[in-house]
Amino acid sequence: MQEFAPVFGNQPLMVALAACFIAQLSKLLVSLAQRKQLDFRILFGSGGMPSSHSALVTALAIAIGRVEGWQSSAFAISMTLAFIVMYDAAGVRQAAGKQAKVLNQIVEELFQEDPHLSEEKLKELLGHTPFQVIIGAILGGAVACLVSVA
Repeated sequence: MQEFAPVFGNQPLMVALAACFIAQLSKLLVSLAQRKQLDFRILFGSGGMPSSHSALVTALAIAIGRVEGWQSSAFAISMTLAFIVMYDAAGVRQAAGKQAKVLNQIVEELFQEDPHLSEEKLKELLGHTPFQVIIGAILGGAVACLVSVA
């Protein structure tokens, strides 16, 4: 177990995880404000406001830049990863969610006619709107800038 102890001393990793946790907790609060009820499943799901994926990768990139230097290869890699994750969250995964919604409607219509078909629905909230991604990135950047990284 001692071989894992240095992981908890990895400040960029801890900053990124903290930003992700704060974003997930924010989703719970946003959902509470919108629906007037607590839904703890939101803490473990994807999609929603703000993007925890964006918060995580942005915080990681900024923390690495502060620790390793803005010209380091580690910062370049983490920033590239951040752009890919955010593009994926707002593009590919959002499109997959829209396709899931259409497929669920088709299955629902078919299910009414044939009771032998499965009623299991696909998850529709997979991705994020560009606004949710931007807010997640701002949140991750703010967490990384507010936390002292040496």
